This record gives sequence, structure tokens and C-alpha cells, in this order.
Amino acid sequence: MTKSRRSFLCAMGAGAIALPLSTLTRDAALLAAELPKLSLDNPTAKALQYVHESPDAAKLCSGCLLYTDSAAADWGPCAIFPGSVVAAGGWCVSWSARA
Repeated sequence: MTKSRRSFLCAMGAGAIALPLSTLTRDAALLAAELPKLSLDNPTAKALQYVHESPDAAKLCSGCLLYTDSAAADWGPCAIFPGSVVAAGGWCVSWSARA
């Protein structure tokens, strides 16, 4: 094997690994950015009395153990409502203080 052929094969191998990884990372970021806001008409939201604005300023979704992205500013993911995001200032009866 010549040096140029070896270099070419190494580059192809690295590219074959890098392409799927970059696609997965990009898709995960797009998916998180594209999640819909939780509707108040959602059956689970109704059952858990979810509201977009908490009646108690000390009990916000952003301070809940189930809010999975504490860095999310306005809307973020919640373990109870997969596939949608909840208001950081929201609340439901499942609220549990973050440790």
C-alpha cells in the first residue's frame, strides 16, 4: 500500500464515522428545538391540572425535579409530558422541588 492510498483509506474511514455522528447530533438539536408547546387541552395536562402560569411563584416548572432542562429559559422538556415542552413558569399537581 502506498502512502497516498493509506491516507485516502484513513480519511474515508474517519469520514464514515464522522458523518453519522454529526447527523445524530444535528437531528437531536433540531428535535428539541421543534417540540410543540403543551396544550392545555392535552388529556394528561388536564388530569394533572397543568397551567402555563403557576399560581404560586415558589412552585414553577423550572424548579421542579421533573423539568429535565433547568437551563431552558421559557419552555422546556418535562418527564411527564414527553414529545412536548412546558412553560418554565407553569405548574401541575405533580410538581416536586428540585434538590
